[in-house]
Amino acid sequence: MRISLRNSLRASRRAFTLLEILVVLAIIGLLVGLAVNNVGGIFGDNQAQVARIFVNSSVKTPLTAYRIHMGGYPTTAEGLQALVTPPQNRADSWKGPYLEGGKLPLDPWQEPYVYRFPGTRNKDGYDIFSKGPDKAEGTADDIGNW
Repeated sequence: MRISLRNSLRASRRAFTLLEILVVLAIIGLLVGLAVNNVGGIFGDNQAQVARIFVNSSVKTPLTAYRIHMGGYPTTAEGLQALVTPPQNRADSWKGPYLEGGKLPLDPWQEPYVYRFPGTRNKDGYDIFSKGPDKAEGTADDIGNW
């Protein structure tokens, strides 16, 4: 009897108590909460970078291919939609779709990119921009190819 009592005392000393387990879980929960908040900030900063890459690089090749085939950039009225579907009056020259997936991408804030040709900021070319996080055109957070 004495040996089994000693063994059970030793076993209880080696195991974690419920309180110790709860404290460890609370600490892990706090660390996960801090990590999620910091990761959210990292991805929030990257949204502007994604929009900047699209307007300065990603759309340049499709627009250049369109210009080569069609003799010029799409007009403001045709918009970026001309990269996905042929313009009504010039469908015979169109060799698209020029954008993968057959649909126009949205900016990181789920808004369509704004396109103008001739551009108001790029007089000899086109303007393409995202209205940014405030979703309002003409504000300081607009992200464009100028």
